[in-house]
Parts: sequence; C-alpha cells; structure tokens
Amino acid sequence: MLALLLALGSSLAYGCADFLGGLGARKAHVLRTVMIAAPASLTVELLLWPFLGASFAPATLAWGAASGIASAAAFALLYRTLAIGPMNVLSPLTALVSAMLPVGVGLLQGEHLGPAGLVGLPLALAAVVLVSAGHGAKSARPSRAAILLAFGAGAAIALQLIFLHQAPSDSGVGPLIIGRAVSSAVTLAAAGVMYRRLGSTKPAYAMSATAGVLDSLANLLFLLAARSGDLAVVAVITALYPAGTVLLARGVLAERIHRGQLVGLGTAAVAVSLLALT
Repeated sequence: MLALLLALGSSLAYGCADFLGGLGARKAHVLRTVMIAAPASLTVELLLWPFLGASFAPATLAWGAASGIASAAAFALLYRTLAIGPMNVLSPLTALVSAMLPVGVGLLQGEHLGPAGLVGLPLALAAVVLVSAGHGAKSARPSRAAILLAFGAGAAIALQLIFLHQAPSDSGVGPLIIGRAVSSAVTLAAAGVMYRRLGSTKPAYAMSATAGVLDSLANLLFLLAARSGDLAVVAVITALYPAGTVLLARGVLAERIHRGQLVGLGTAAVAVSLLALT
C-alpha cells in the first residue's frame, strides 16, 4: 500500500512538473527553461542528502549516471516527437512504452501479481493511453520517423526509471544526485552548443524552477516506491502522470477534458483500487 501511495505521489508530481515546464517552454526556448529547472532539481537532491543519506559506491555511480543520460535523452526525444506530431497518437504511444518496459523488467526479475493485480495492471495500462490521448479520433497518420521517435522517447523514460530501480537500495539519494548532475551537465552542454539558436527571450524563472523542484520530488517518490514495492506496479502507476497535467490544464487554463480522458481517469481509479489489493 505504501508503494502505491508513493507511486501516485510521483505520478502527480511528474504531471505538475510537465504542466509547468510546458507553460515555461511557451514563454522561451525549451532549453532556456531546462537550464533553470535542471539546477533547481539538483539543488533539491543536495538539500535532501543530510536527511535521507547517500552513498556513492561504484554501482550507485554507474546506475545514477545511466539514469541521468537516459533522462537527458528522454527530454530531447519527447519534445522532438511532440513537435512532429500528431500529439494525440504519439503521446499515448510514448506513455504506453514508458510503462510497458519496466513492467516487463519487473516480471522477468521474478515479481508476481495476485488476481486483483492481473486485472488492475492491464486496466492501468489502458488508462495511461486514454488519459494521455488528445482530442479527435481523426488525425494525420504519423510518419515512420515520428513513430520511431515516440518509441525512443518512451524507452528513454522507461530506462531512466529502470536504472534508478537497479541502484543499490542502501544508496539513499545518491543515484538521484548523480543522475541530476549528469542530466544537468548534458543539458547545459547542449544549450551551450545551441546558444545562438535559443533566442533572447528570458525564461519564466519561478515557473521553471518550480517545475525542476517537482520533477526532483517525483524522482524521489518513484525511487522510494520502487524500493518498497514491485517495479511492475510502481512503474505503471507512475506512468499515469498525464492525468495530473490534464486536470491542471482544466483548472488553470480551462481546457476541456474530453470523453476519452474522462473514461481514462475513471479507469485509472478502478485500476489503482485493484492494485491496492495486491
């Protein structure tokens, strides 16, 4: 039950971070937004170090660095995927891949689900697709390149979660600190290379920093959830993060929640209830 609650918290934090990051990216080049968000995220991890502890054994360094590289790749591939479109096809595809791969890894590592979990897990995967799907049943057919990018983005998100899960359970926030340091370095290096193409518009500093803080919190909650529960369950609950984004867009931007998304939110509630029984 604790793992499920932590995963739900992680999902909500990811959804809020994506919402604020998306708003920030509307005001300035997305890399300018990340240049604020990434250091803010790393700062949170460093502040948590004295309270949650951290060790930096070779395995922690390796898995933490791998998660950081995957995080940077996920960011680049996801935004490139959504830029190509159509979003209402590619976004749920990305979310589904990001959920399915950790589920497969968890099951291969010997995790077992009870009867309620065997029903709840596929329901949760269906909810991921429904909640993250955009409006309109008719949309342009995505190109082969766009589909490959969507799979790549989902795989990169999944690998970040898997690598964090593989880090030693007694490493505290060590893998998060290493991961954030690596992803920040990669992002800042990319921003330096593309500096002339970033434009002169200043980023939304407070919004971008808050997105970074929430993303850091989401990573922490996922790590704690994965350490206390099954990766298969934790990953698919975390992948429900589009629900938080959808609800915030409804409350803040007055965006309409479409019928399929409402069905997805209801399906998610049922799935979480079933998974709580496992």
